Amino acid sequence: MQTEMKSPASGKQYPDAGRTAYPAGPFVRSLAAVGRVAERVAGHAGQMGMLLWGILTALFRGRVSFREVVGQMYWMGVGSLPIVMITAMLAGVVTSQQGGYQFTGAIPLYILGSVVTSSIVLELGPVLTAIVLIGRVGARITAEFGTMQVSEQIDAMHSLGRDPVRVLAAPRVIAGVIVVPILVGIANTIGVFSGMVAAQLSAGLAPEAFFYGARLYWHNWDMFYSLSKGLVFGFVIPFVAVHMGFRTRGGAEGVGKATTSSVMFMTLAVLFLDAAFPPLLLN
Repeated sequence: MQTEMKSPASGKQYPDAGRTAYPAGPFVRSLAAVGRVAERVAGHAGQMGMLLWGILTALFRGRVSFREVVGQMYWMGVGSLPIVMITAMLAGVVTSQQGGYQFTGAIPLYILGSVVTSSIVLELGPVLTAIVLIGRVGARITAEFGTMQVSEQIDAMHSLGRDPVRVLAAPRVIAGVIVVPILVGIANTIGVFSGMVAAQLSAGLAPEAFFYGARLYWHNWDMFYSLSKGLVFGFVIPFVAVHMGFRTRGGAEGVGKATTSSVMFMTLAVLFLDAAFPPLLLN
């Protein structure tokens, strides 16, 4: 028969389970919260490591369907091209108009060409393209995989001897690595030319003067830097989306939560990586 004991600290009754029980204090609760967060982070890291290993294994063994990769490239690339072009055009126009407004007579107006070109190529082109793809590509991948997970289609694939990482995940990640740098290059080109047109209309800067200023401070390394961002973002976006889709639990509500969390994680990952690029490649 279980006996009751009084806690010497508070006088409350606690069941005697072979040891004296004490109420958890603020420090213990904080430590428990830190432990839960650490456990969750470790779980994400372990699952992402296993996912990456599975993708690399399927790639180097040549077991990834080329047809599926091409299909995903078409969906990610051609399907995303209109919204990427519109975003790049607006970025070029806004950058050019704001630059022309802030310039004074002490600064030669042709410097506006360098400002617009550097802003688009180094920062706005890659980052805005990535943000657009997070909403269009990443969210859809997470919702698609999450629905398959909660409806047990992933388990059915395992039972049939088909590897979901090889069949579903690897083609999307490979397609993202190939397509996103191409989209970034297109966005850079459209952004610069739309900035040139806006500079001519709003500030009266001739195209020859605009490109003179652009060439004055141009470095070939800038394009490599921009496309390198596109390469990294093209891997991170589908990779995180696939990972969050595989972790989905709890029916339709779980799919919605997983998609929301996936968009948040992808956005933070892109911004953190963007902040890490200048000290790594521009110094």
